[in-house]
Amino acid sequence: MNLEILEKKLEIQFKNSDLAKEALTHRSYLNENPRWNFSHNERLEFLGDAVLELIVTEYLFQNYPKKPEGELTAFRAALVNYQMLAKIANDIDLGKFVLLSRGEAKDIGRAREVILANTFESVVGAIYLDQGIEASRNFIIKNVLKELPQIIKEGLFKDAKSLFQEVAQEKLGITPTYNVLSETGPDHDKIFRVGVFLNNDLVAEGEGPSKQTAELEAAKNAIEIKEWE
Repeated sequence: MNLEILEKKLEIQFKNSDLAKEALTHRSYLNENPRWNFSHNERLEFLGDAVLELIVTEYLFQNYPKKPEGELTAFRAALVNYQMLAKIANDIDLGKFVLLSRGEAKDIGRAREVILANTFESVVGAIYLDQGIEASRNFIIKNVLKELPQIIKEGLFKDAKSLFQEVAQEKLGITPTYNVLSETGPDHDKIFRVGVFLNNDLVAEGEGPSKQTAELEAAKNAIEIKEWE
């Protein structure tokens, strides 16, 4: 692991390099490398998630004083969902530095996106512990909040669940419902499969690391199936 290269990409020089190494260590890596001296990154991910949400929320509150709470919430959700964080992680080549098992390293698609998003949050947590809130704020403004103008311009903040519900009520007079179809994986890495129904008819399914994410994916798929773009 060449931390110097990563630090140049992040424009962060860690005082405690152990925090950076922990932030990059996926749980699966420890299974194949029991002598690795660092813990997996899930605690840092937990911290980084909170730091990220606080700083994004504060920024939106201060910079969009005329926007209502609902719209600010939608902006925030578009900025911190796993797909967006995975895109940002790819932009800074974070995937090249994540320590994974051989099996996990082969994953692509959604599984890879979740790993990248979680690692990005872990890095935020490491920056916060290493250098405090101001350094964290600068990092998040530069790498996350830079996406906000495009999100607003292209309407990417619009919630697929809300859109599907509005159109379903308008066209059919029906309010969609969501049911969990299955849960797979260990507690720390669960995958939820959710179905969206119109009355008793299953319209579409979606998967995600949380019920909320799976519901959004199901709603998005339902809009495409119904051709309600």
